[in-house]
Amino acid sequence: MDVIHFGNYKIMLLESHQGESFFKLIDANRKRLEVFFAGTLSRTKTLKDTINYCKLIEERITEESYFPFTIVNKSSCAFIGLIDVKNIDWSIPKAEIGYFIDAQYEGKGIISEGLGLLVDYLVEAYQFKKLLCRANNKNAGSLKVALKNGFELEGTIRRDYKTTEGELVDLNYYGRIF
Repeated sequence: MDVIHFGNYKIMLLESHQGESFFKLIDANRKRLEVFFAGTLSRTKTLKDTINYCKLIEERITEESYFPFTIVNKSSCAFIGLIDVKNIDWSIPKAEIGYFIDAQYEGKGIISEGLGLLVDYLVEAYQFKKLLCRANNKNAGSLKVALKNGFELEGTIRRDYKTTEGELVDLNYYGRIF
């Protein structure tokens, strides 16, 4: 994949040797991510866990079953966000997108702009016909990012996700067709 540049940031596919940078991003945002990034957090509890997880991710990238894209601050080289492409169904082809930005960078439009650029890349490079994202009503920031990037509410699936606290919550499904 080519690197996507915008402003002082770049988007690139996570590489197996970047476990430490990935761990720092996750660990700095662990508390705020624990409700809706439970799977990623469970695999990145320690630096060692994260390094091992990055090796598994490399296999999934090769299989084209998962694509984790990091957003990197070009000045500091720090990872500041993640946009992951998961639940890929090549028979359609479609995929789900999840995303978050480091708390320090929230509200600056970085994740919105980055997602827009990445969606264009995914459609061109992989010929996706549909992309979707899921968000809880309580996650206003995520909802804004989806809507700003042309995703439309397709419906609400009740009691669709179990949080780390064990609560079953409703999720809104937003889709975009190409």
